[in-house]
Amino acid sequence: MDINLLQIVSLIVIILVSMTIHEMMHAYVGYWLGDTTAKEHGRLTLNPLAHIDPFMTVLLPIILAVTGAPIFGGAKPVPFNPHNLRWGELGSMLVAVAGPLTNLLLAFLGFGVLVFMGQNSDGNIQYVLQLWVYVNLGFFIFNMLPIPPLDGSRLIYYLAPNTIRNGMAAIEQYGIFIIFALILLFSPYLALLMRLGINFFLNIFAAIFGVMI
Repeated sequence: MDINLLQIVSLIVIILVSMTIHEMMHAYVGYWLGDTTAKEHGRLTLNPLAHIDPFMTVLLPIILAVTGAPIFGGAKPVPFNPHNLRWGELGSMLVAVAGPLTNLLLAFLGFGVLVFMGQNSDGNIQYVLQLWVYVNLGFFIFNMLPIPPLDGSRLIYYLAPNTIRNGMAAIEQYGIFIIFALILLFSPYLALLMRLGINFFLNIFAAIFGVMI
């Protein structure tokens, strides 16, 4: 297989798998906490067609990869009813962070497989695993930004006083436009933040597994 074709196919597959698991975990944690909304909307599934957003899930990460920028993206938000969840705001926060924390775990497992396989493994397999690690770390860091409607904003909702929560709730209805503006206007700074975050977690992984990167 030509390496360019390998890159494209690997990237698409990794994005679809990673974001599908991410969104399914949102739905699963919501269901575990007592809310059946996501299940009723067909989101408690590993079928990627139920979760993908054509721009955020596929087009944006591919554009970023082609331009050499850190890869990140999103999917269709999983619906949930916070009034049905146990533990109030804590429950909402757990539903939100379940997705990105899953990406962090997937990146950690992929890094571990790379270490286990060593330097003598097939180059294509190494490339795919490295891409898996970078994509999942990118998804984790981007989605944990404390900007509505990204998952990280739920941490602020949980920790912040009511005045800040009310302000964020007012912003959230325009959240997707804010995200697009952030990407368009501040992409160099966002790319720098992503690279710093990815390198930070790669160094943590390397320390855990006792390897040099």
